[in-house]
Amino acid sequence: MMNNLKPISAYMVSGKRVHLVGIGGVSMCPLAEVLQGMGLVVHGSDIHESDAVKHLKSLGIHVDIGHSAENLGDCDFVIRTAAVHDNNPEISGAVTRGIPVYERAQALGAIMRRYPNALCVSGTHGKTTTTSMCTHIFMAAEADPTVMIGGTLPMLHSGYRVGKGDTIILESCEYCNSFLSFYPTVAVILNVEADHLDFFKDLEDIEHSFRRFAQLVPDGGRVVANADNAGAMAALKNLGRPVFTFALDHAAHCTAENLREEDGKQVFDVTIYGKPYAHVTLPLHGRHNVLNALAAASSAYVLGLPGSSVEQGLADFTGAGRRFERKGTFHGADVYDDYAHHPDELHALLTMAKELPYHRVVLAFQPHTYSRTAKLFERFTEELKLADVAILAEIYAARETNTIGISSNDLCKQIPGSVYCSTLEQVTEQLRSIAQPGDLILTVGAGDIYRAGEKLLAE
Repeated sequence: MMNNLKPISAYMVSGKRVHLVGIGGVSMCPLAEVLQGMGLVVHGSDIHESDAVKHLKSLGIHVDIGHSAENLGDCDFVIRTAAVHDNNPEISGAVTRGIPVYERAQALGAIMRRYPNALCVSGTHGKTTTTSMCTHIFMAAEADPTVMIGGTLPMLHSGYRVGKGDTIILESCEYCNSFLSFYPTVAVILNVEADHLDFFKDLEDIEHSFRRFAQLVPDGGRVVANADNAGAMAALKNLGRPVFTFALDHAAHCTAENLREEDGKQVFDVTIYGKPYAHVTLPLHGRHNVLNALAAASSAYVLGLPGSSVEQGLADFTGAGRRFERKGTFHGADVYDDYAHHPDELHALLTMAKELPYHRVVLAFQPHTYSRTAKLFERFTEELKLADVAILAEIYAARETNTIGISSNDLCKQIPGSVYCSTLEQVTEQLRSIAQPGDLILTVGAGDIYRAGEKLLAE
């Protein structure tokens, strides 16, 4: 890092002044509030005004809109997200003034060292849902956990909570090797697939990163992994320590028995080492969500929670925000929103949706980043064909510029009957024109595609 002669823990003490670059981000906003709760003086900046920024301002946290070196004020140190580059004026300004700059992941790592139990949920996809399930279970156990999730959990009305128990539960992202700054006592690996190829070289490089993450677990801690996922098993091969596994299709320590559907819910028995642990009634569709539930149950088991907490926590779990989240009805069509932005996530979502009793699955999809779209192009076209109707919004740039020269229209040309929309307004208009009673309308992507659905429902 830059100008960092001391570890970040030396600065994370009451009275120090910290500036957060990108403070309105989904993971930075809760970090700001946690740091304020620790007695630090917090301020920050973001490109846009947002609900998160308004919330922080209501807490007395000063937020500048736009980036400028002047925003640094008299801060003692700076924390940035992985999406903020060295040429950001606040980063370069901090370097010029000799102010130390740390990554968000380093701050989270320093926070979790304060907890005896640090449950870190990783994987290419499923992290938010599984972390949310763990939160429900630990809340049911009255463990009073501290939680940080990369999304909104209805039970919390946010993506985080600050508890007084001995456990912290964190969604742990591999992008830019962020999770290698963590200190997990329980490391969960849901799956390892090719993604974030703007940072990683290839799948082997990603597997190596997850292996390093697992190796962070100290003696006495546990590694929990999905035995059904080839990438996860490859990453952990010959790890040199026991791995607690969960699976549906392969032999594992934790499995689901007697899996069936009752009244629109998935019902199954969680068995561990061949013995009954919990009887689960899960109000979510999809095989992938059963695996997520097994991951959460495994985490609860290795941390000593009773099966009754798993039963209660999962019975009350209706999903995290933007994870097959019901938004309303338009002209007899049900409208749902989902965060899926990787081909594997699309496959899980669309195969689950096709099993539901709808006339058609109408998909409005917004690809996320040019690099992901280009490198996984054939996979995207394959999965998008699962929808009965595919509407493709233009690619959401996020942290990138389009040096590749790719467009969603390129995907559209490979998908018969699909429609390309250059703006979200056009997406809404297209949905309005084709919606029929009995349709399932899905707005899908990690960007702002949800706005097209919200506008549709507002009419």
